[in-house]
Amino acid sequence: MSETATRRSEPVSAARRQFDPYTKAVWGLMNHWYPAFFSSELGEDEAKGIKVCGIPVILRRANGEVFALRDQCAHRGVRMSIRPACFTKDTLTCWYHGFTYDLETGKLVTIVAAPDDPIVGDVKLQTFPVREKNGIIYVFVGDDGYEPVPDLAEDLPPKLPADYPHQVPHLLDDDAVVLGIRRTVASNWRLGVENGFDPGHNWLHRDSPIVVALDTALPLGLVPRGPNALTTFEGDGPKGIRNEWDSGDYDVVMSSEKLGLQARGANKIPGLRTSIFLPGVLMVEHWPAYGLAQYEWYVPIDDEHHEYWAVVAKSCPTPAERTDFEYAYDKLWRDAALGAFNDDDLFAREAMENFYAEGGTGWDDEQLCGMDAVIVGWRKIVSRYARGYQTPQAHPTPKNA
Repeated sequence: MSETATRRSEPVSAARRQFDPYTKAVWGLMNHWYPAFFSSELGEDEAKGIKVCGIPVILRRANGEVFALRDQCAHRGVRMSIRPACFTKDTLTCWYHGFTYDLETGKLVTIVAAPDDPIVGDVKLQTFPVREKNGIIYVFVGDDGYEPVPDLAEDLPPKLPADYPHQVPHLLDDDAVVLGIRRTVASNWRLGVENGFDPGHNWLHRDSPIVVALDTALPLGLVPRGPNALTTFEGDGPKGIRNEWDSGDYDVVMSSEKLGLQARGANKIPGLRTSIFLPGVLMVEHWPAYGLAQYEWYVPIDDEHHEYWAVVAKSCPTPAERTDFEYAYDKLWRDAALGAFNDDDLFAREAMENFYAEGGTGWDDEQLCGMDAVIVGWRKIVSRYARGYQTPQAHPTPKNA
């Protein structure tokens, strides 16, 4: 993996030309891994539907394994997840006319009332690769036949170097316990991403109950000033950008003399950094407390909504440590950190939606400033390394084999 420092040394107008593909990525990035459900949400023999980048997907668990198919019957286009029908361990049947598909291949294997129809065996629904790890079910939403399918690790933040002094758990660590929530937000996915790691919006959380209760020294904002303020990841492995808040090249703003504002709290969290990686997954090291890591996804649903995932991870090598972490999560982190603290972010994203909505002028009229260097850097990286962009999906049509 190569890391190169980046600085904002060009006018926004010049930078905008370099991230123009990003401004057109209204429906999301294709050919990437996204979280679909928490493992606890999909029991044995259950089938449930979601939408990712406008594509309807149905997931079913059978014999412990999770399968994913396009949630749109090839016959008349209805979503099968509206009323799931599962009669065998290896098939999924449409509730309307009985078209029945093989879970693994997506091939039409029978029709309830017309098993000898000549289209049986010739029709096929698109299938999607699935990976389940540490309580999260991931699905690779891509173009039909996209190859090679990258490893899940390519679409998650990289693990920290072994010699880094402030280690946090990674989502794929065998001893990581990952707990969290997900909810639908009425804004485009890009507004969620940019809000999540924007270092200038910290003052929005100045009066958050968890900041006050833990006396956390949360700055009013952070402004990059030097070449080491940001690190970009553009070599082998995940692609993204990280705020290096402790680099010495950030202005850490703790007060506003003109407005009479003062950051609250005295307890600084060592190693606190944020980073964002394709296709839109945030990593916050040592938040909401030292030793923890918060991860967030902003999964595109359509052009005006995204599914917001927020999880907290902790390394728990023993059952006792797991029990203690689950207790702390239930009593504090879920409601105070993932709930109340992030509620302000949801409010901000939805407040921006009208300005940036498709057909609006936000992408041309926004007036970015120095503290937005990381946002510009992120937009460029997406424009360079996204594996594909979804097209408008008002009436998506399934593809047959």
